[in-house]
Amino acid sequence: MKSPKFLLSGGGTGGHIFPAIAIADELKRRLPNAEFLFIGAEDKMEMEKVPQAGYKIEGLWISGISRSSLLSNIKFPLKLISSLLKSRKFIKSFKPDAAIGTGGFASGPALYTASRLGIPTFIQEQNSFPGITNKKLASKTSGIYVAYEGMEKFFPKEKIHITGNPVRKSLFEKTIPQEQAKTELNLEPSRLVILSVGGSLGSRTLNNFWKENAQTIAESGIQILWQTGKTDYQSIQKEENIKHPNIIISEFIRDMPVAYAAADIIISRAGAIAISELCLAGKPVILIPFPFAAEDHQTKNAQQLVNHQAAVMIKDSEVPDKLLPEIQKLIQEENTRKYLGQNILKLGKPNATEDIVSCILKELKLDNQ
Repeated sequence: MKSPKFLLSGGGTGGHIFPAIAIADELKRRLPNAEFLFIGAEDKMEMEKVPQAGYKIEGLWISGISRSSLLSNIKFPLKLISSLLKSRKFIKSFKPDAAIGTGGFASGPALYTASRLGIPTFIQEQNSFPGITNKKLASKTSGIYVAYEGMEKFFPKEKIHITGNPVRKSLFEKTIPQEQAKTELNLEPSRLVILSVGGSLGSRTLNNFWKENAQTIAESGIQILWQTGKTDYQSIQKEENIKHPNIIISEFIRDMPVAYAAADIIISRAGAIAISELCLAGKPVILIPFPFAAEDHQTKNAQQLVNHQAAVMIKDSEVPDKLLPEIQKLIQEENTRKYLGQNILKLGKPNATEDIVSCILKELKLDNQ
């Protein structure tokens, strides 16, 4: 039997790239002889992250439509035509048995071309409010894999499978006890730990908040694991008023399984993949949605958790006034922390990647290989 071939496309941000890699990894685990090709946008992070994960990638000259600068959209028709032609060339050469898209600029022309060539296509939507690419592709796909209920507002109901979002298996495969995690991070096991994460680039709002308030919280005996992100790290390092043994500042936390295990309270942006990870971590969470995300989808993601009494949400603009009182409330109320942690854990879908791959293989009649 010939080796099955899978085309995958998704990128622009980690929220699109890492689900695509997770799906490819699971397909490879089930079908060791399978072949893979990724299609991404030439100047985006997938061109680095996908080869690091061990897969081949081809790039398209494509970008999104700018909402703020109409001039920058002049080249868009040329980019689209170029991307459709290149996608056709790559697909004709590779001859995939299926194409899987996880959103992002390149996913549109790649999956549209695949569907026009009669190749079964599948899409995975991470957010509670879908991106424009997936909405446009939905009518031609064989299956749509989502993380939230109510997606029939955007997609054909008969194609939807509620699976959850694929997350890195390594994060929760080998969880360690909280005391051990705190000890590994050189933290005092008997004291509460607040983990603050604002994404790989960081959150200016959260960083400004901690510059003002970290010292006060640290002096009360609370420990803070503060991921600044790349943008502000150097300037924060020079701040004298936040040098305290209870404050650990990192540009990027590499060992997230240990950080999640150590945390008593987590403060985070509300990206779809971040939320999927937080649901598996099962800790009380304060979500600060990024207000400039497309279609304000982070607020919609966070609201879904709030509706299940599984998280607290504070608007980005309200952080200076409301975040400190909310943190102090959670520090003081152990029962509230337990309640939020139990509720968010109920929303976790640890088998999302396996379920998505099972659906795809069943649709392709490859599930008995």
